[in-house]
Amino acid sequence: MKTGIVLEGGAIRTIFSSGVCDALLTGDIMTDYVIGVSAGIAYGVSYVSKQIRRNLDIMVNYVNDKRYMGMGNLLRRNNRAYFGLKFVYDTIPNQLIPFDYDTFNAFPGQVEAAVTNLNTGKAEYLPVDGDDKSFTILQATCALPFLFPIFHIDGKPYMDGGAADAIPFGRAFDQGCDRLIVVLTRERDFRRQPEKLQPLIDRAYRKYPKFCDTMRRRAETYNAAREQLFQLEREGKVLLFAPHNTQGFSRTERDVAKIRALWQDGYDEGLARLDEVRAFLAGE
Repeated sequence: MKTGIVLEGGAIRTIFSSGVCDALLTGDIMTDYVIGVSAGIAYGVSYVSKQIRRNLDIMVNYVNDKRYMGMGNLLRRNNRAYFGLKFVYDTIPNQLIPFDYDTFNAFPGQVEAAVTNLNTGKAEYLPVDGDDKSFTILQATCALPFLFPIFHIDGKPYMDGGAADAIPFGRAFDQGCDRLIVVLTRERDFRRQPEKLQPLIDRAYRKYPKFCDTMRRRAETYNAAREQLFQLEREGKVLLFAPHNTQGFSRTERDVAKIRALWQDGYDEGLARLDEVRAFLAGE
């Protein structure tokens, strides 16, 4: 039986997922397959490297550091992203809060990140390369429209994986997973609304009409995927985690107390359900 974990994105809200993953690590639970979108997989690599609380430490220490995020980064010609790309994807993992590349590379399973191909408007799933010390794939999957540049990998333009496949559980099943843990970053009753910035997206990304179409359908696609996910949960095919309350929590949240609380929500629920998780993954 092949097990997997699927991690939704959501920028800083994804600290909830880190809490869940840290609880799983505390219980010595590791799946065979890991896939995520945006910050879901950017934080999720610390689950694979078995570094409990690493993402929380990063948030507590650097979320209010201008080098981490802020408009100044977006305006810098050599950065062009709201987040400081070199600081977040190089300085932190390679100097300040070191990433355990050896443990990550020793993981015997698959680790994938969902990205959206701007030419096709469709999701693609790229392996996260533990030898890439600048985490190019993670930068691409996190590349929100307007807040990041376009990333070109093997000649293809990519941005935020959440545009085309926000919760890639279908990919996990396609890769042979029999049992899936899925960690959401919004409450169970959340429904995405149509994109308010669609006219600006149509203008800014007019070179990529299929990507614009994907963004136009994003809310409908996302809400339908969640309904399918809840049905799979009722059928016993997935085990879901979702935060209890993200109201007032920004995707670029700077309040460390709020960040700690959302991480704790995920950690506490993860700990409380460890036996349930073990039984589920064992097919019991």
